[in-house]
Amino acid sequence: QVQLVESGGGLVQVGGSLRLSCAASGRTFRTYAIAWFRQAPGKEREFAAGILRSGGTSFGGTSYYADSVKGRFTISRDNTKNTVYLQMNSLKPDDTAVYFCAAGNPRPYSSYEYEYDYWGQGTQVTVSS
Repeated sequence: QVQLVESGGGLVQVGGSLRLSCAASGRTFRTYAIAWFRQAPGKEREFAAGILRSGGTSFGGTSYYADSVKGRFTISRDNTKNTVYLQMNSLKPDDTAVYFCAAGNPRPYSSYEYEYDYWGQGTQVTVSS
């Protein structure tokens, strides 16, 4: 069982930056892939970024992104702190959403919600123009 808690959301102006954190409980954190999904008002939840589990495979720690955030967002993980970060730069109004982190053992580079077993409650990000 893994519990996830997101933090770092808030209100930011267009072009600004935010760093989201996803803190996880449990000793097996490093064995999970972690992803960030987001849900804008009136829209379905969508994949934003993911990072593969660390160690033991040739894919350890590799990150992957949706086209809409590639080049602006960076996902990273610190297994010593059981935390995954999402650095968001050059924010746009379209980035306004509730951001969720999720953990699981999906196929490598998966962007499908159903492949992630554990979810946090989300943190609101609002980008004002």
